[in-house]
Amino acid sequence: MEQQNSEYDSTKKRREDATDSFEQQAKHTANEFKEEWNKISHSQENKKILAGVLALVVGYFGIHKFILGYNKEGFLQIVLTFMCGIGAIIALIEGILYLTKSDEEFYQTYQIGKKGWF
Repeated sequence: MEQQNSEYDSTKKRREDATDSFEQQAKHTANEFKEEWNKISHSQENKKILAGVLALVVGYFGIHKFILGYNKEGFLQIVLTFMCGIGAIIALIEGILYLTKSDEEFYQTYQIGKKGWF
């Protein structure tokens, strides 16, 4: 009887150790996945080239603002273009600024910092 209890205890201990080891490996793998996901998603979210080219080509319609998620600024750009034409000049300046910034600087300024103008 004592031998059965001893075998049961050792089996239970091995199972608990295996479970703890598996749990630690799963947490480690999840953290690695999370870190890689952050790297991938940041690089895919950067809309610098798209916003810059759209600002240069059809910026007077404010499309580059809508791409970056600035809906109010996009509508204002359209209004400024049709009222006095200054929206096209602003878009040209913004397109040049977007394309001359580094990827990280653009991402931090316009996508994380949400700077709507220039």
